[in-house]
Amino acid sequence: MVLHQQRFSLDHGAFCQTLAQTENLLIVQDLDGVCMELVQDPLSRRLDADYVRATTLFAEHFYVLTNGEHVGKRGVQGIVEQSFGDASFVQQEGLYLPGLAAGGVQWQDRHGKVSHPGVGQTELEFLAAVPEKITNCLKTFFGDRPHSLSPEQLQTGIEASVLDNVASPTANLNTLANLLQDFPQIYRDLQETMAQLLDQLMAEAVAQGLGNSFFVHYAPNLGRDERGKEIIRWAKAGDSGTTDFQFMLRGGVKEAGVLALLNRYYHNRTGQYPLGESFSARQAPPSHQDLLHLVKAQFDPALMPLIIGVGDTVTSQVDEATGEIRRGGSDRQFLQLIQDLGDWGNHGNLVVYVDSSQGEVKNRQPLQLETVAGQTQVVAGPGDMRDREEPLKINVAFPGGHDQYVAAFKQAAQRRRVHFSQ
Repeated sequence: MVLHQQRFSLDHGAFCQTLAQTENLLIVQDLDGVCMELVQDPLSRRLDADYVRATTLFAEHFYVLTNGEHVGKRGVQGIVEQSFGDASFVQQEGLYLPGLAAGGVQWQDRHGKVSHPGVGQTELEFLAAVPEKITNCLKTFFGDRPHSLSPEQLQTGIEASVLDNVASPTANLNTLANLLQDFPQIYRDLQETMAQLLDQLMAEAVAQGLGNSFFVHYAPNLGRDERGKEIIRWAKAGDSGTTDFQFMLRGGVKEAGVLALLNRYYHNRTGQYPLGESFSARQAPPSHQDLLHLVKAQFDPALMPLIIGVGDTVTSQVDEATGEIRRGGSDRQFLQLIQDLGDWGNHGNLVVYVDSSQGEVKNRQPLQLETVAGQTQVVAGPGDMRDREEPLKINVAFPGGHDQYVAAFKQAAQRRRVHFSQ
């Protein structure tokens, strides 16, 4: 059975062969938890230099798509530079990871040139003030209630929590969640306070005439409600729930980023942009069906590549009281779009899941493995086992996490180099 017809395949040899021998190929890959460990403090992230080099062997067939950012104190640019120890070398050799960050509104090329297609200066100025507001909110929160954190712990926790991203300022509560693991109610109150702050920021944006400029992203989440707003995953025992509270530019959703990347890919292949040279993720329609329709209307199916979508954040949860299924995760929608594009074009696109539950952040459900007839198999995925109608079909799984995926990726890159040099 071919890979795109399988569920949770552990045949990494076949995966490598697909990447190595498919000429018309587009890899769209998340970063945190996929090619580097999911950690509490983004400043401690590390990238394998050989993995970075391997991405260059895929040339224009590889793009990243992340809710993090390329630039800034916690940007991936700095992580790549640290891997090689020489920023000028990275720039000259074109070793930066190309693709879209901030959900799809921050573009970077191989040489580290960054732009924000479709983003206005007024919007960026509003976002620039958000990190200080997050900092003040955290200080007020802990100043208003008794807690057991030392001044040093509190300072460390707050500094690690405020991500001063250019296009997606974020409260990342991973470090504080760990510090407060023995005080679950305080952490739960903190989640509520961060959500209230983001609602307040939205109200301020509306008052300044920027009501259509931003949206709130929670990661992980439980999908969207009837109004299209993302649903917080509240913490519970052993599960920190939603830890990333992001104030993002509207259009900064990964599924829209897929269209922007596909538009660039077609231009690299044909010299023509199906959606126009100036198209950005911010111009993409908001609904899944409209995104599909736009691709069907504008992209030549005969030129459609085999798309490999790689992520680590997919959730589903059955409400104990109502039985309602909530499906979410920041990678779900872009992976679903890639799956549906494959079904439309009969190209056999692959949805690849990297199990990041072994990392420092404890809000991912690990894949469950069993040995059946001498073969290791995945018997339970990242969602709720009671979700029998899960629409997202994970084709290939890496239960060993980012190390296992990176090893396979590097092997595939070398095989591809040999295969297409013959």
